[in-house]
Amino acid sequence: MDTIIFDVDDTLYDQALSFHKTCKKIIKKPLTDDEMDQLYRTSRKYSELLFDQSEQGLITERDWQIGRIIHACRDYDIPMDEETATVFHETYVVEQKNITLFPEVMMLLDMLLQQGKRLGILTNGEHHHQSMKIKQLELTNWIPEEHIFISGAIGYAKPNKEVFTFIEKKLNLNPADTIYVGDNYEKDIVGAKQAGWQAIWMNHRKRKLALDEEISPDLEVFNAKELLNTFEK
Repeated sequence: MDTIIFDVDDTLYDQALSFHKTCKKIIKKPLTDDEMDQLYRTSRKYSELLFDQSEQGLITERDWQIGRIIHACRDYDIPMDEETATVFHETYVVEQKNITLFPEVMMLLDMLLQQGKRLGILTNGEHHHQSMKIKQLELTNWIPEEHIFISGAIGYAKPNKEVFTFIEKKLNLNPADTIYVGDNYEKDIVGAKQAGWQAIWMNHRKRKLALDEEISPDLEVFNAKELLNTFEK
């Protein structure tokens, strides 16, 4: 493969760590690590739903940012009003300024760069916030800025085919020779496959697919070490 494009959140780093730290600071009800994991997964589910609504102009960006934790907490009878949810989001943003790449991802990027592969980023989200995370992860050490694409700056978001077509034109790439690596089945895997790209599912949350899912990844890995081993082979 000539080109490898990566998602960012929960693909190149562990997004749950920032969430856990925020929970411990903001949520008064004592939660075990397993309970925080469950709350995180539920929050991500609502985040995807509300993100789509914000992209369609049905709700504001703030509604998306605070709504995901409000809805998740409601499912587990955890008190969470709008004021506290705002503080939760602001604290979460601060915690994300301390994120770091999976060590194996750093090794993978080093290896692919040495092999002369063309590397890129495609991530959903608000431009400033995603740019902050990309800077914190120091991804421009491996990936040139002109190969970094954020949905908030493009006007299209995954899984819409338009965002993949946009990148194809910008980088003059061949879909058949392009791999997309991401953690989200609906946004990353379905989007990439429908665009004619190959797709590797970084399923380190070990999500189970419904039996009626028609689209499958070309490869599924369950942690960053397996991802590294895949490209080493």
